[in-house]
Amino acid sequence: MKKSIAVIGIMTLLGSSAFAHTALMSCMENADATITCEAGFSDGSSAAGVMFKVVQEGKVVFEKKFDENSEITFKKPQGEYTALLDGGDGHSLSIPSRSILK
Repeated sequence: MKKSIAVIGIMTLLGSSAFAHTALMSCMENADATITCEAGFSDGSSAAGVMFKVVQEGKVVFEKKFDENSEITFKKPQGEYTALLDGGDGHSLSIPSRSILK
């Protein structure tokens, strides 16, 4: 009985930790024709140093790492594009330009 309880406890802890590190990102358009994106992870950890890309028509048109505040600002491209947080290991997230807050 004690082994069953221990196994259930361990499985519960492992199961909950699998969902404890989801990538989060929001992007908004600024008045000066730039876009600012802020990112982080659901467990509260920073996205500082995580790779960010802007992809347009299958090509990377901007690439830089998030700064120490987990923010990045880039010039708004003409036409449709996608903002991409590339945290690796299943921690990627993309936002199409039509979903960016104005």
